Amino acid sequence: MNYLSLEDVAKTYGEKTLFRHVTFGLEKGQKTGLIARNGRGKSTLMQIIVGKVLPDSGTVTLRKDIQVGYLSQNPEIDPELSLIDYLLANDNETTRLLHRYEALVDAMARRNTPELQKEWEETVSEMDRLQAWNYEDRVKEVLFRLQLPHLQQRMGTLSGGQQKKAALAKVLLADADLLLLDEPTNHLDIAMTEWLEEFLNRQNTSLLLITHDRAFLDAVCHDIVEIDGEQTYFYKGNYAYFLEKKAERETIAIAEWEKAKNLYRRELEWMRRMPSARGTKARARKDAFEDLKEKVALRPKQEELTLSLQSERLGNKIMEVNHVSMGFEGRTLIKDFSYTFKRGEKIGIVGPNGTGKSTFLNLLTGKLKPDAGHIVTGQTLQIGYYEQGGLWAPGDKRVIDIIKETAEVVKTDDGREMSASQFLQYFQFDPTTQYNYFSLLSGGERRRLYLLKTLMAHPNFLILDEPTNDLDVFTLMLLENFLKNYEGCVLIVSHDRHFMDHLVDHLFVFEGEGRIKDFYGTYSEYKKWRAATDREAAAAASAAKSHGKENAPAAAAASTAPPAGSPQKKKPSYKQLREKEALEADMQTLGARKQELETALCAPEAYKPEEIAAFSEEIGRLQTALDAAEMRWLELSEECDF
Repeated sequence: MNYLSLEDVAKTYGEKTLFRHVTFGLEKGQKTGLIARNGRGKSTLMQIIVGKVLPDSGTVTLRKDIQVGYLSQNPEIDPELSLIDYLLANDNETTRLLHRYEALVDAMARRNTPELQKEWEETVSEMDRLQAWNYEDRVKEVLFRLQLPHLQQRMGTLSGGQQKKAALAKVLLADADLLLLDEPTNHLDIAMTEWLEEFLNRQNTSLLLITHDRAFLDAVCHDIVEIDGEQTYFYKGNYAYFLEKKAERETIAIAEWEKAKNLYRRELEWMRRMPSARGTKARARKDAFEDLKEKVALRPKQEELTLSLQSERLGNKIMEVNHVSMGFEGRTLIKDFSYTFKRGEKIGIVGPNGTGKSTFLNLLTGKLKPDAGHIVTGQTLQIGYYEQGGLWAPGDKRVIDIIKETAEVVKTDDGREMSASQFLQYFQFDPTTQYNYFSLLSGGERRRLYLLKTLMAHPNFLILDEPTNDLDVFTLMLLENFLKNYEGCVLIVSHDRHFMDHLVDHLFVFEGEGRIKDFYGTYSEYKKWRAATDREAAAAASAAKSHGKENAPAAAAASTAPPAGSPQKKKPSYKQLREKEALEADMQTLGARKQELETALCAPEAYKPEEIAAFSEEIGRLQTALDAAEMRWLELSEECDF
């Protein structure tokens, strides 16, 4: 069943052509990633699909009986609305009913009357009919996972990141048949991004996705549409498959261009010998020559993905962090942290939002002073700091002038010199775009401009705070290759797992309450280690509960023992048998309590509104515990022959 069709869609702004001949479609249940370079109109194409922008030509057809959910990069938000009013503004019967239910609960909490009680009972009956209780559970799940604040807080008081997360939550809760998501992982930490992957994968919905996060793209999308120049290319596979097939396509295009160029040389000699085309065949050959001339003029681009700039000499002493502590509004963000930075190391910073990552960077750059401890920097240290806030260009200058303010010439590490214009071209700013004004750039182009302005100042210590936001995947490949060849220190905050895995040597993991763990390995390795540690802790807690507090230390020691033997099943040990029995008992208890609460929700008139809300929250916690217990039980069953 076809949900969306685009046929020969084109859009031009002034002299800049964003795209032409865009043609593709989406079927029911299809999840597709949309890839193009920054400034080539990905977001504009989304706006054309939902009717916010008209195409210059071509047709867009949406199935009439479906609901479309759209997340833009810059959501339109009424600052006077409360968060709950904003989330439930989706125009469908379920959300209208839930809005009414929330208002009644709020009113009854202030003053309960027989009239309100009767209206509440009628509302509950309607919610039973529409099975709206499951929707309420989804609301609670989304709010909890995205760490959104109090439901009555006004939207105008939220930060930009919180507003974007609220807009994402609204779209996810809209029960849409087709989702159009423009960079949904911006402002999400890694844990939120991984939850969003799981959420989208369990929804039977169609999806068109713009994202720079290649791991997210691989996890969610089944195929990829690429807009390149005036053509649309479709790839049935993940991001790695897209790269492979794109490289093959470009190799074939270059070979065909070389063949056409050789033919052009021969035909050019013929044209010079023939003063005029007198016969029919000669005229046809002349017309073919003009077509060939146009084809040769459009030389396929070959990406140059290696560049290493000359940086200032870095001395033996770089930066020392000595017992630094920092708090904010009564919260401890950094507690007694020490580290000595070494030449050439590349460190990633990960952790939930609000745990102090940006504060840590501001301490290193001197923007903030620590509450305790001190930071000592070497005399030759020159920091290049790429901040989340982006580039500010007063007076709306041209791109080339903004870059020339930093340097007219950039020196590479092999002694060559690149002009500011050549350096701009390396980062995909063609000569026309270089003379555009800053205000005309897309969000991704502005971030890319800020990035190269930071790099061309020749720093020897790069601090990059979310450098991957809004950059297209092609620019990310350029940046990855640049940083791999970079000889100075690099400190990166990013939720892009693919980017981190390919670059960093180790991680600073912000665990909360001021704790920073130095983990040697990639993010993927850290995730596996964290999962194994959590399983061991859960097994130890289960064993302690089963055997009594006096046996807890022994159970914990047994649970942390590394598995041995071949991948074939082995006979279980006594402790594994007891752990399996304890897990089965726990699952039975948890399942019984969950069933009890679900039965209670089927007769909500017997309980107060606040009791029903508490039941829903407890069901969520029980389900999480059940999932963990079942996972451990399955692992034991795979390891041992019970």
